[in-house]
Amino acid sequence: MAASFLATNLETGVDHKLEPGTVAAYAPPMTEADGDSTQTSRSRLLSVAKSLFGQNGYDQTSTSAIARAAGTSESQLMRYFGGKAGLLEAIFNEAWTGLGGSVARIVGEAPHAREATLRLLVMMMTALGRDHDIAVLFLLEGRRMRGATHEVFLSQGFVQFFKILCGLIEKGQHEGSFRDDVKPVVLASAIMGCAEGMMRDRLVAERSDGESAFDDVSVRTTFASMVNGLAPSPSAAGSVAEPTKS
Repeated sequence: MAASFLATNLETGVDHKLEPGTVAAYAPPMTEADGDSTQTSRSRLLSVAKSLFGQNGYDQTSTSAIARAAGTSESQLMRYFGGKAGLLEAIFNEAWTGLGGSVARIVGEAPHAREATLRLLVMMMTALGRDHDIAVLFLLEGRRMRGATHEVFLSQGFVQFFKILCGLIEKGQHEGSFRDDVKPVVLASAIMGCAEGMMRDRLVAERSDGESAFDDVSVRTTFASMVNGLAPSPSAAGSVAEPTKS
């Protein structure tokens, strides 16, 4: 149930926003009393934690509150995830993993690497726009320093996605769709940083006053201008068509 949050929203258009106020609002229907069903308990914990983290914030949500809302125990949470940080990592990883099929389809169908990169950005924007809780976690919680070492948490799913983006850019440099005078990792960092920053500003604006100047058309147009500006020459920069919804 908790798996593939982003992919479910992307492919079906289902909005998973939950109304706060009751335990039932956070927990998916229970298929059985808690028992010791690993998949059932684990899925409930993931789904509940995603909602509580998204609505209350990571730091303000306790493991006891998550376990209570999921109808299970803290010992089960520790058993599956090792703690709150492991639970957050699992949420991110399952969300990114669920996008794997869409990523493969986009990369396979795009005429060249630059267009594939553009479509991936639109895909990410669409998925985050349809799941408010995941958007909050990814854009507001995902880059905070945690623990005594003050390390910035990066999920395995994000790291893999970033590697795919770097690979696309390197491919584009060989095929001539991306400029080749800058290292792929630098271009990938710039693209992801700009995309995350714009989506984060849109989310903050929506949370502040319910309105945002960052409408989908404006964001897609900006994505297209940004990515197409990394073409190897002015003549090539205009070769990618207006981004399509993926």
